[in-house]
Amino acid sequence: MAFTGELWQAIAPIYAAILRHPFVRGLTDGTLPRESFQFYAVQDALYLRDFARALSLAAARAPEDEWIIMFNEHAAGALRVERALHEGFFKEFGLGPDAVAATPLAPTNLAYTSYLLAVAYGAPYHEAMAAVLPCYWIYWEVGKALERAGSPDPLYARWIGTYASEEFGGIVRAVITATDLTAARVGPAERQGMRRHFVTTSRYEWMFWDMGYRREAWPV
Repeated sequence: MAFTGELWQAIAPIYAAILRHPFVRGLTDGTLPRESFQFYAVQDALYLRDFARALSLAAARAPEDEWIIMFNEHAAGALRVERALHEGFFKEFGLGPDAVAATPLAPTNLAYTSYLLAVAYGAPYHEAMAAVLPCYWIYWEVGKALERAGSPDPLYARWIGTYASEEFGGIVRAVITATDLTAARVGPAERQGMRRHFVTTSRYEWMFWDMGYRREAWPV
């Protein structure tokens, strides 16, 4: 089994919990409150800026030219997605760029992005790669699962289509392949570090959906 296959096995319970979450289920049965989706979308736009920074840091230390190019292109792509949110969903919500930029990071969002950036800044390249992988892979798998189920809500169906697309799938497969090649170059202890970060950020992915559903606020 490829190393990434082992990683996916390690998060099987987390992924199952994501699919069961009322936010994710609500995208396909139409029961997700629009307020929760709007909250999530704004937080996601804020998240993508720091995710792009983490990808750029990974690119700076990547050992192969192809991976330098890949992660830099993905960082630029994350920022383009963030801008597309302003032209698409946010325009429908009546939100301008200033309103989105002025929104504080929710506690879970701040924790997740801080973790990603700490790993990208301070940990070895192979660990940084493993830490960013769940954001790619889980969204692709969720997108495909939700597309099979469909959605009666055109807005949610449009969002689902973005992550279920073959274009996004090609991006994810490239990162999975690079992760397996990277894992083959390091020892068991290093692979254990990769596994630890992969599981941790997968947990943060569940927490991000939950944050959106609850419209999480700072308690004090």
